[in-house]
Amino acid sequence: MSDLSLKNIQTIKVAAQYLSGHERRLFQAQVAFDYLEGRARKAERVFGWCRNNVLVGLNELRTGIECIGNYSARGNKKSEKKNPKLETDIHELAEPDSQADPKFQSPFAFTRMTAKSMRQALIDKKGWSNDELPTENTIGNIMNRLGYKLRRVQKAKPLKKIAETDAIFEQVKAINAAADSDPEAVRISIDSKAKVDVGDYSRGGVARSKNPVKALDHDTNVKKTDSIWCLRS
Repeated sequence: MSDLSLKNIQTIKVAAQYLSGHERRLFQAQVAFDYLEGRARKAERVFGWCRNNVLVGLNELRTGIECIGNYSARGNKKSEKKNPKLETDIHELAEPDSQADPKFQSPFAFTRMTAKSMRQALIDKKGWSNDELPTENTIGNIMNRLGYKLRRVQKAKPLKKIAETDAIFEQVKAINAAADSDPEAVRISIDSKAKVDVGDYSRGGVARSKNPVKALDHDTNVKKTDSIWCLRS
């Protein structure tokens, strides 16, 4: 200790701050071994270092074995890990949302499964109090981690072919053949591609009546459209 001046102590403390983990512990242990008789308590008193870290460093220096820190266990744990019941309740509330409940007992029967509605459902359906639950933002993060993320609604894809498709066309082919051989049959095709507004419009039409039929031309307030059915024989 007599070999260390105040300036030397300050220099060693600054040097230790530039190191971390295993390297810092080895440096602190070597300083304690060279100047402080390998005493961790003296290192704590002189340099302000944690004596437990110095002890670990002395053991590492003696054995040559590096101690690996359990960094993943540090810090604040996720809410669903601290309280597994919260994760279970969210699963139980979210899973039935994929289909309408026959008894209409699902809390999401008429609302989207948002973080706000989930938090309220936990209070109403699972008996949680407002103070026990994390914030709405945290509930949303938990739902994302559990796989209940916001996704765009997927459009239904029409079936291009079903198991009965071939049988249907065979039946149509047979009926067409029967109609072609029957001189009394009249074939009619129906086309409904055009869309028009439903209402009292003239559209250039005529009516057989004593008084002219009135049609709308202003402020029509169209509320519905329908298809024009074209019949061709």
